[in-house]
Amino acid sequence: MEELQKLKQLVTGIRPLSEEDWQAFAGVWARHAAKRKEPLTLAGEVEHYLYFVADGVQRVYYFDDQDREATLVFTYSPSFGGVLDSFMLQQPSRYFYETLTPSVFLRAPFPELQRLMQTRPAIESMIREGLSHSLSGLLERLVELQCYTSEERFRKLLQRSPHILQLVPHKYLANYLGIDPTNFSKLLNKVRI
Repeated sequence: MEELQKLKQLVTGIRPLSEEDWQAFAGVWARHAAKRKEPLTLAGEVEHYLYFVADGVQRVYYFDDQDREATLVFTYSPSFGGVLDSFMLQQPSRYFYETLTPSVFLRAPFPELQRLMQTRPAIESMIREGLSHSLSGLLERLVELQCYTSEERFRKLLQRSPHILQLVPHKYLANYLGIDPTNFSKLLNKVRI
């Protein structure tokens, strides 16, 4: 299966597993396809799956008490996805996870991944390292949101993910960056890519 090969490449990039550990890890994933704008996780639900994105684009977003929307994260191939805090803590999510385009995933249920982490130290270490990279990226993003100008945030996004302008509708990118959509359009015309 092509999706498993992509997953193996990602895992190897985080921390290579022995063939025996890889086979155990690969055995818990099942293919899942979703249509455009399909909710995968709703606020108030517990995230039951860790997703591996094989194709498509998704986002994690939040609504506050005044119904203001905040796009927090985009996921696309090859990366892990889902509402990670809800998944790891098995608590109700405060966030939504939805597809922006038709998407193909591999997904692993929490009980099976938990069992692997408890019985196979190399898998637990790989997942912990992957989560540490995610946390590091999140902290970097918080600094950008609090310290950078809108143009600096835009430039940093393009440095990190130069292809994102072709993947994600601009209204979601503007929201993700905390920029008014009109100002985002001005930045698109101003900044040389």
